[in-house]
Amino acid sequence: MFVILAYDVDEKRVAKVLKVARKYLVWVQNSLLEGDISSSQLSMLKMELREVTENTDRVRFYLMKGKKYMKIEDLYDGDVDSRENFIV
Repeated sequence: MFVILAYDVDEKRVAKVLKVARKYLVWVQNSLLEGDISSSQLSMLKMELREVTENTDRVRFYLMKGKKYMKIEDLYDGDVDSRENFIV
């Protein structure tokens, strides 16, 4: 499945959240990661994020069955899917 992860956490935990999330997803910009992962990887990611976050933090997952039904565009770079360095 294709996952977009967005987070807004206390400044003290930002680096920890990013470190955990980058094990599974590709960093796109501040507080935003994306990538194709399995259901079991998603479960592991959530478990690891629970260990480094608190219930006052905001961590949101946008789940899609796959890239077949979506198109990613960047305002300035155009069609993201066609970039050679795009890793999913």
